[in-house]
Amino acid sequence: MTAMEFSRELINLNDNMERFARCLTYNAEEAKDLLQDTYLKALSYRDKFVEFTNLKAWAFTIMKNTFINNYRKSVRENKTFDNSETLFLLNNLAESQLSGPESEFIYKEINNDLDALANEFKIPFRMHTEGYKYSEIAENLNLKIGTVKSRIFLARKKLMETLNDYQ
Repeated sequence: MTAMEFSRELINLNDNMERFARCLTYNAEEAKDLLQDTYLKALSYRDKFVEFTNLKAWAFTIMKNTFINNYRKSVRENKTFDNSETLFLLNNLAESQLSGPESEFIYKEINNDLDALANEFKIPFRMHTEGYKYSEIAENLNLKIGTVKSRIFLARKKLMETLNDYQ
């Protein structure tokens, strides 16, 4: 398939791809961005497309994977999206977070309650909040992953019971 034929076939999929992008993002602007990223990747990796296979499925897979990767990246970066017209939430984000003596007091109280937990719960929970993955915690503590997940869940549950005033 020549580059022109490939491009023409890809453009013929535009309506279907646009609908799929809207289903994934639920946002017209994000759908356009996703569609553009998908076209860019499809054209960049045209040589990876196996001729006489399903171009539509190949393009949809690129779009789905791009969406998933973008979502994971935004979660890692912990972005805050404000979809309100006035950007009220985004502009008041710093004001809404606790700061000063009150937050220091709450932080100390949470740490005191965490320190009161048994080491079998406290250590996996702290490692998890520091960003370790379950598998890494299990390996470091020589435990099974299910045990690690259970202990983190129980630590969270115990902390929620002791810190009931802050909910």
